[in-house]
Amino acid sequence: MARLIEELKKLPGVGGKSAQRFAFYILRSSDEDAELLADAIREVKASLRLCSVCNNITDVDPCTYCTSATRNLRMVCVVEEPTNIAAIEKTRHYNGVYHVLHGALSPLHGIGPEQLRIGNLVKRVESGGVDELIVATNPTVEGEATATYLSRLFKSATVKVTRIATGVPVGSDIEYADEVTMQKAMEGRRDM
Repeated sequence: MARLIEELKKLPGVGGKSAQRFAFYILRSSDEDAELLADAIREVKASLRLCSVCNNITDVDPCTYCTSATRNLRMVCVVEEPTNIAAIEKTRHYNGVYHVLHGALSPLHGIGPEQLRIGNLVKRVESGGVDELIVATNPTVEGEATATYLSRLFKSATVKVTRIATGVPVGSDIEYADEVTMQKAMEGRRDM
């Protein structure tokens, strides 16, 4: 039981108490339910991998985004995590492809450029197949550092590097916006 709790604590957002609750739930579950959970974990590990082009999680390589005949392969949106793609896809307004870094620069946590998946992005740009990189990292200190690093990395390249706009979210009140959010909203203003 202690080994199961220790393994469950390795999951993001799962502390000791949650891991203990999960372990006892699994213990109380039927043998069939426990086996289904174990099979699902084994299956996901066996069948999913990272796309060799964009680093997205996929069951085919290259992934369906990278092989799509209807997407603009010359426009690449750079995101921190595979989960960020879903948020962009929900808008139904982006028709380019993606590049997943699997993290953001964070020197305090020992994450430098060599820990991120930037190498194949450099190869994509150097091959001449990219017209624009849209940097869609999170508006955090780490995300901003990553965006700055990427813009400097590709400064001399022939690729256009843009950053997604940040600022006051739709449906909120300006009075509740913090100063950084308000500053970004003012900087990202556009013509009407």
